[in-house]
Amino acid sequence: MSSADSIRQGIYHSGLVRRLVRWLDATPHPSIACEITADYVAAARWTRGGSGLDSFAVEPLPDGAIVPTPVEANIVDGDEVRAAVGRVFSRLRTRDEDVALLLPDPVVRVFVLHFDTFPRKADEAIPILRWRLKKSVPFEAEETLISFMRQPPKDEGVDIVTALARLRIVREYEALIESVGLSPGVVMSSTLAALPLLPDSKPALLARVAGTSLTTAIVREGMLCGYRCITLPSDARHVSPQALLDEIYPLSAYYQDSWSEGIAEVRLAGLAERMAEFRETFERELKCPVHSLLAGAESEGQIRPEDKELVDRGLEALIGWTLNRGS
Repeated sequence: MSSADSIRQGIYHSGLVRRLVRWLDATPHPSIACEITADYVAAARWTRGGSGLDSFAVEPLPDGAIVPTPVEANIVDGDEVRAAVGRVFSRLRTRDEDVALLLPDPVVRVFVLHFDTFPRKADEAIPILRWRLKKSVPFEAEETLISFMRQPPKDEGVDIVTALARLRIVREYEALIESVGLSPGVVMSSTLAALPLLPDSKPALLARVAGTSLTTAIVREGMLCGYRCITLPSDARHVSPQALLDEIYPLSAYYQDSWSEGIAEVRLAGLAERMAEFRETFERELKCPVHSLLAGAESEGQIRPEDKELVDRGLEALIGWTLNRGS
């Protein structure tokens, strides 16, 4: 069965781990995860059963080798990207295995949709979602891969977390994995993979910068309450705290209006050595604690000591994936 025919619902575990997008018939818990971004290719292997990190590798990419977009071809310099993928997996000593493939956020569109009623069967649900979202995505319905899951609504009805991507774009990344003899068993966006690192007991907002993309997500007691991905005018090295704050306000205000409460905590990712500069501005304007996503998760005991090397490299998506594997 082709990827286009293999439309799957999200894997539903516990808390934020339920946000996985699965499109292929394969095991949902590969022991290897690979994140491909505009800046690098990174992969990690965990021991059987997820008890510890076995090995990992990171390879930088030249500027412009990958340009993440939901519509056009992403792989600009195929030779460079394939070479980087090959070097990463040669260091992990992989052979004919399944891989969790984590894609740049702009590739996967995520929506939280409310319905009064919603069918349980996928063959009835998919046409409804296609119709509802046909004006929200810049490609035709027949080119779209859709994954969805139900979650409790704030009031009556049902909320459906829906992820969409263009088939031909997903296939570009899958082909990279297949070029080294591996199979993409799970496909999802990097920020969805990182969500398990957020605190689950209070409304928390994640703002994650990767290249020139900013992804903002709000979670509350295991529910995804809002999600937004935009393109910034500059990357994390040059964007100002106020410019980032201006882009975060719309989702924060939406949550406050919808839930009649404010954000209790903010977690930031992708800002590296500029973290302190952003924290000061954000705490003053948003009037709540602001922490690094990885530092906050580490202080709360969510990250195992054996994953410290991934923390040092800022690989929150890979770490979030291993939390899913251990659920």
